[in-house]
Amino acid sequence: MPIRHLSHRCRALCAAALLAAGVLAGCATGNGVPAGLDPVSSPEWATDMARFATEDAATPPPERPVVFTGSSSVRMWDTLAADFPEVTVLNRGFGGSQVRDAIWYADEVALRYRPRQIVLYAGDNDIAEGRSAAQVLADTQAFVTRIRTTQPGTPIALLGIKPSPSRAHLLGVQRDANTALRDWAATQRNVAYIDVFTPMLDADGVPREDLFIADRLHMNAAGYAMWKDIIGPYLVR
Repeated sequence: MPIRHLSHRCRALCAAALLAAGVLAGCATGNGVPAGLDPVSSPEWATDMARFATEDAATPPPERPVVFTGSSSVRMWDTLAADFPEVTVLNRGFGGSQVRDAIWYADEVALRYRPRQIVLYAGDNDIAEGRSAAQVLADTQAFVTRIRTTQPGTPIALLGIKPSPSRAHLLGVQRDANTALRDWAATQRNVAYIDVFTPMLDADGVPREDLFIADRLHMNAAGYAMWKDIIGPYLVR
């Protein structure tokens, strides 16, 4: 049974078992992980990392891809490769994740592929779980540092947090986080901030319902088509 269908206690036990088996060995040692980083937000991600490893063993990943990673907005981008036919891309999103999870699992979702570029979408779930704009910025800075420590010079693109109708009550914090990310990225070499927030609002500053599926949180084809047009010019070919 998948870990996500078990009780919290059972999930924790499963994660401990996976750790003993070595699936989480890289994270357990803290190799390259900054001191003081909060623990992973959920033990469920161990299952996703094992799945990625299985997929890589069955079908060797492309060399030097542009790696997209982060939460469900990446994971559910089923047309990613078709949307960017002139770019070698690899989808390593794991739904529900937060920024700090991408740090803990940086080896599994990005570094092992020696990416020519990393595109990160995270922070959406962080804010939904009560983390502040300052925490999102600090964790994102730690993610960039984690990548730089192992693979200096790798271009990193940070996608702004999208405005979802179901999380419209969080627009203020999302704006603050996006502004902080944009301003910080502007001071960094090879770090780009990509604004997907503003284009997804209507004339009244409200999240556009037509860009989302029924849950009002995840995007539909129109939403991803918009992202394709916005993100495309930033990709390293």
